[in-house]
Formats: sequence, C-alpha cells, structure tokens
Amino acid sequence: MSTNLKVTSGVLGAALAVLLLIVIVDLTESKAPAGTVAAVRDDSHRLNTAADGKVTVVEFLDFECEACGAAFPAVERLRAEYGDRITYAVRYFPIASHANAYSAAHAAEAAARQGRFTEMYVKLFENQAQWGHTEESRASVFAGYANELGLDMAKYNTDVTSAEVAERVKSDAADGAALGVRGTPTFFVNGELTELDGLQASIEKALTR
Repeated sequence: MSTNLKVTSGVLGAALAVLLLIVIVDLTESKAPAGTVAAVRDDSHRLNTAADGKVTVVEFLDFECEACGAAFPAVERLRAEYGDRITYAVRYFPIASHANAYSAAHAAEAAARQGRFTEMYVKLFENQAQWGHTEESRASVFAGYANELGLDMAKYNTDVTSAEVAERVKSDAADGAALGVRGTPTFFVNGELTELDGLQASIEKALTR
C-alpha cells in the first residue's frame, strides 16, 4: 500500500464518517426488487475488470454527494494501483435531498449508452464543486459535458429524459436499499460491506484467499 494512499484514505475516512451522518436516504422513492439482491449485476458499470473475477469492489454513489466527491481521488488512486487485478463497479444511489443527484445519474447513464460512462463519471466528480449543491437544474451543464465528450447529442437528449434511463437508475437505488445502503459512498468487497478506510485492506485480504 502506498504511503500517499494510506494517508489519504485515513483522512478521508474521518471526514466521511462526519459527512455520512447527514446523508439520509429517502427510502420511499424505490422499492427493493423481488428475489435475491446482488451487490453487482451483469449490467453494472465496471471501471476496472479483472479477468479472474476474484475480487469485485462495488461502490454505491451519488454524484452530488460531498462525501463521494471527497472519496473520488482516493478511489481513482486505488483503481490505478490495482488495475486489472480487481473489478471495480459503481452503482447509482442518488440521495433525494440533492437536487441534481438524479439528473447527474441520468446524464451518466445516457453517456453509458454511448460507451462513455467512465468519462462522464470522471467529468461529474472532477467538476462537482462547480455544479453541485444548488436547487437550480444543472441539466444543461451535464449536456455541455456530453457535448465535450463528443457524444451524439440527439441520442443523448433522448436518452437522458427517457423512462428506461430513469428506471435503470432507480433499479440500482432499489438494490442498494435492499442491501442496507443508507448513505453514500457505500462499498462492498466481494459482497461484504466495507468502510473506505478499510477498503484496501479488504482488497488485499481477498486477493490472497
């Protein structure tokens, strides 16, 4: 484990513990699906993919969540460090109190339908301070990101407001609620709930099993 990642994870872990106290999920917006709920599904978006499938990390996130934004740099360093030794999947869990959380998730999903999920994921987090935490709609800002990424804007504009995209986001959130997710970011390593400050240790343990 690198010194920088260890220090960053420790600091962020303390900060996230405070932030998560104020991130409360409105569970009335989605119902858990019937049957067994998995932390990761076949259609979940994977930022890293391990050929052996031995270790899978899943993050339930909200693009407008300050704690997720604070965790983003450490997550990116962790993904870079482990590369294709782990699968890293992210799933939507918009918090109802964040005015643009669903809109941001819809933008990411619309980008995913053109094969550009990772790029939109990065755009949203790297620019969170500029668009987040306002009651004003930021849909036009997200469309601007899509344009910068070179997406087919006619398709993007159709997808981002479609019932299919909205349902896809709600499906992730419903799975999260069924798994006991109450705030973001929430991490699972091979299906086991894991805190950010213990994430790397859990990965290392899983890799050696």
